[in-house]
Amino acid sequence: MKRLLILLPIFFIFFSASAQDFYDPVKWDVSVKQEKGTRYNVIMTATIDDGWHLYSQKKFGGEFDGPIATEFVYNHTPETYKLAGPTKEPTIEPVFDPVFELDVIYFGEQATFTQAIDVINPTNLKIKVEIYYSVCDDEKCLPPDTKTFEVDLASGSGEAAKAKLTEADIAKTKALTIDLKGTEKYKAVDEEEKGLFTIFLLGFLGGLIALLTPCVFPMIPLTVSFFTKSASNKKKGLRDAILYGFFIFLIYILLSIPFHLLDSLDPEILNNISTNVVLNVIFFVIFIAFAFSFFGYYELTLPSSWSAKMDNKANTIGGVVGIFFMAVTLAIVSFSCTGPILGTLLGGSLTSDGGATQLSIGMGGFGLALALPFAVFALFPNLLSNLPKSGGWLNTVKVVLGFIEVALAFKFLSNADLVEHWGILKREIFFAIWILCALGMALYLFGFIRFPHDGPKGGKISKGNAFVGSITVAFLIYLLPGLTNTSYANLKLLSGFPPPLFYSIYDKGTSAPLGLEAYKDFNEGLAVAKARNKPIMLDFTGWACVNCRKMEEQVWSEPEIFKSISEDFVLISLYVDDRKALSDEDKFNYLKPNGGVKKIKTVGDKWATFQTVNFQNNSQPYYILMDANFNLLNKPVGYTPDAEEYLEWLQEGAANFKAEK
Repeated sequence: MKRLLILLPIFFIFFSASAQDFYDPVKWDVSVKQEKGTRYNVIMTATIDDGWHLYSQKKFGGEFDGPIATEFVYNHTPETYKLAGPTKEPTIEPVFDPVFELDVIYFGEQATFTQAIDVINPTNLKIKVEIYYSVCDDEKCLPPDTKTFEVDLASGSGEAAKAKLTEADIAKTKALTIDLKGTEKYKAVDEEEKGLFTIFLLGFLGGLIALLTPCVFPMIPLTVSFFTKSASNKKKGLRDAILYGFFIFLIYILLSIPFHLLDSLDPEILNNISTNVVLNVIFFVIFIAFAFSFFGYYELTLPSSWSAKMDNKANTIGGVVGIFFMAVTLAIVSFSCTGPILGTLLGGSLTSDGGATQLSIGMGGFGLALALPFAVFALFPNLLSNLPKSGGWLNTVKVVLGFIEVALAFKFLSNADLVEHWGILKREIFFAIWILCALGMALYLFGFIRFPHDGPKGGKISKGNAFVGSITVAFLIYLLPGLTNTSYANLKLLSGFPPPLFYSIYDKGTSAPLGLEAYKDFNEGLAVAKARNKPIMLDFTGWACVNCRKMEEQVWSEPEIFKSISEDFVLISLYVDDRKALSDEDKFNYLKPNGGVKKIKTVGDKWATFQTVNFQNNSQPYYILMDANFNLLNKPVGYTPDAEEYLEWLQEGAANFKAEK
């Protein structure tokens, strides 16, 4: 666990790294030299950048406490060669490592490892060495890396092993790249910062909701009173309470940091996470489990030993560090209530149109809302007396959250259904489930149904229950047209949550939004554009892309925009998360610019790579207007919820195309 906490800061180092060329402070040189007779030495020399440490092969600490040891794996067989003892390394005394707080052996500047081998059959012998290692400096570590080298026994020289690519692989790699023109003139609009404030507010709202749960709400007066009354003076108590709130905020920020590494290492990895069928089904199951926990049928908590250890550290260490562990204890103890809300935020942010930055912003909002009361009530302790007393209303909040969790769970199942095209959760079925959730919530709030932790029936319905129940009934009525095959079925307020309009039990005879004609293959759409002498509207989208659905159902549905897309352009919609397998002849190994290889096995693999390579962008939705000769007609754009702005963008592209004729 210590290693996991210590390694969190490593992810900052990748913020400036590109997806195809991230920082590596170790350069390896591998060679082989004859010692005597059939005895040879394989020599592996690591040149290490200043300030970085490469660790010994010896393991230090427990399984998760010490640094990652360097490992060497060889391709020896009884017919080729055998290892003569272990791999030798420089003899260095252990020193204290401030990162792991252990005495460890590490190497700086340069380190040479030697493996003696006895050659059995020297004919055309190629010695392959796989090196697994990790490096750290005094503050952070990089994730483990693996390098493979192939050494020719005859020449004694070695080089990095290259993936075997066929001529067909190379040809298909080249075919995936288009000669895009006008990129300097029309630089893409940076959409990363769009909507961050909205995401922060949603996270903040989630934190406020979490405050009203039984796991958190009673802790506010208890904790603030502890700090203000147990301190030696009022000033110190105030400082400690505010520091406690800051650490709560910090903990939730830290939880998002690992995803920045994923985003930096592979530009498509967050999309792959958000559209992974297994993960979405797991999210569905987890949310259902959380919902029934909220209903009161059982209690889901993290292991009590975790909170006990954190609490013990808080009591024994004291001071600022002790306050930090008190904040960690709160995060662990309150998990059964905050986990589902936090899971909603995580699942909603890690979409193909979201990402690590959005997740950090959302987590920051969540942590700030959760931490704010501890600072506010410490500043104004008299306000504590105005807080409502704990009671049955807290259980009502949990049950309401349970119904919301059930509804949100089906969003994850819908993602998996759309990506795999199972057809089990069509749009109308999805709405029927949400209607049942709304009905159950309304019946509960009006006292018709009860759950295990509720008291006996009877008594008047509280004003709060009546108010929220009335809103729930209104929402239920709003959902009803979603079951129909009418123009009212497009519930714009919910765009992005239910399946797209064309994914319907009424079999609307189209696989494109709003009945538009769309081509799912770039080359097919390109041929049509040439034949019709029309510009191309390239739509990078995804089955599980929330903002894609919002654009289609809220923006594309506007009459002028719909007319422009259908009449002025050839629409090519490429789904980057489509898990449909390519035919064997279409599968290939894509050669990355940095020499790496990516296996292109699915339709989504192909179009996600196509987008990244040609447009240096991996977010969805992403729209490009260009002619059939790959000339950009204006700046590509992403999520643009302003219909007027989007219409102007379409009209500009159409006008520029006509001007080129």
